[in-house]
Amino acid sequence: MSRLAIIKAVLGPVMRLMFRPRVEGAENIPGDGPVILAGNHLTFIDSMIMPICLDRQVFFIGKDEYVTGKGIKGRAMAWFFTSVGMIPVDRDGGRGGVAALMTGRRVLEEGKIFSIYPEGTRSPDGRLYRGRTGIARLTLMTGAPVVPFAMIGTDKIQPGGAGLPRPGKVTVRFGEPMEFSRYDGMDRDRYVLRAVTDSVMAEVMRLSGQEYVDMYATKAKAA
Repeated sequence: MSRLAIIKAVLGPVMRLMFRPRVEGAENIPGDGPVILAGNHLTFIDSMIMPICLDRQVFFIGKDEYVTGKGIKGRAMAWFFTSVGMIPVDRDGGRGGVAALMTGRRVLEEGKIFSIYPEGTRSPDGRLYRGRTGIARLTLMTGAPVVPFAMIGTDKIQPGGAGLPRPGKVTVRFGEPMEFSRYDGMDRDRYVLRAVTDSVMAEVMRLSGQEYVDMYATKAKAA
């Protein structure tokens, strides 16, 4: 039995009892081959709920500090996060974005699912912010389809992204796959990258019902 299967067997019933996750559109995720999941990011627990809801293993980027802690707690966190598919990357360095992009490309070239939050960080106020173009580069470099998704209600069970989550109801909604083969060979054209990213974010907005803000979330947080 894999580590993920153990987590699903042990924590799955608890999480289903606490959060009553409703999954909509899971049939839109191909049963095999590379897939990019691209969605909104409301709170820390988003990345914990997603792997429990799907049959296929999902891989995603996380801060390396989640797996470098000391003592029993640190080792337990490292075991959990790597088991649910987190790949630690130092995103604070000058080449953090490049490392994350190359990691995603490797995962997709291995025929796996890679999940990404195009906003680049958690929403500071529950609205949907402008997407960064790494999502576009990934789909154009690999040819992997993009399945947009929306996390709904996680900001209510864990406001501010900190502290223990409270019981509540969560919906994970997946849209139809999007493919961008018409832009083959144009993964360095900034206008194409922006157009692809904006089309993905439009679908995320439709699925989530969030208000859209044409500004990067990091800029909003710094204001």
